[in-house]
Amino acid sequence: MKKFYLIISLLVSMQSASSQVLISLLFGDKLNSPRVEFGLEGGVNFSNISNLGGADSRANFNLGFYFDYKLKNPSWLVSTGVIVKSTMGANGLAIYPLNDTNLDAAFAAGTIDRKIKYFNVPIAIKYKINQNIYVKSGVQLGLLSKAYDELKSDYEGENLTYKINIRDQLHVIDVGIALGTGYRLLKGHGMNLGVNYYYGLVSVNKGDTSPKHYNQSFYITAGIPIGKGKAAQKRTE
Repeated sequence: MKKFYLIISLLVSMQSASSQVLISLLFGDKLNSPRVEFGLEGGVNFSNISNLGGADSRANFNLGFYFDYKLKNPSWLVSTGVIVKSTMGANGLAIYPLNDTNLDAAFAAGTIDRKIKYFNVPIAIKYKINQNIYVKSGVQLGLLSKAYDELKSDYEGENLTYKINIRDQLHVIDVGIALGTGYRLLKGHGMNLGVNYYYGLVSVNKGDTSPKHYNQSFYITAGIPIGKGKAAQKRTE
């Protein structure tokens, strides 16, 4: 158990995708058992922030790890993990005053891309309709890592960008509901192909803003079991 918690701590702290893959390959078989499946999961998510007039969704890449815990009834599982690389936000936000005459003039006709990075932990109940198809529902907890507004403008023939750190303006914790469905290849033993939807229940911004703004994200993912076959072979031996 001590090794298990040590590995989880390492996974949460790692931000390099290559490091994540290496760790999962090294320890994947040790995190599998007859009732627990460990794997690597990643894909693309399309995020937006509610009640931001005119904002466009933005595409982000995500990468993390998952654990599926089998319950006594083989059709039911508890699914969790850590999405270590996870970005939300929105594109095309309206420019706000920067309290600087030169910056205000340069970006007056520009737009803002808001990028909010979290460590996300989904916790869901998964139901297997058959060997291949499953549905799941639960919650997702987010811990804010970084957040900034990237201002963009075409000013006097030049493409200008300017970043503003907005982390202190946002809530550190994000919580919301998560729903999903997916298809398992190879008669339920291969790769997971899934789609998930997340809607935040905690306002993104601090303060008594009206209307409230909430994170929204649509995920398309692929999950690959890591070390499952090797672990099964060891148990057989």
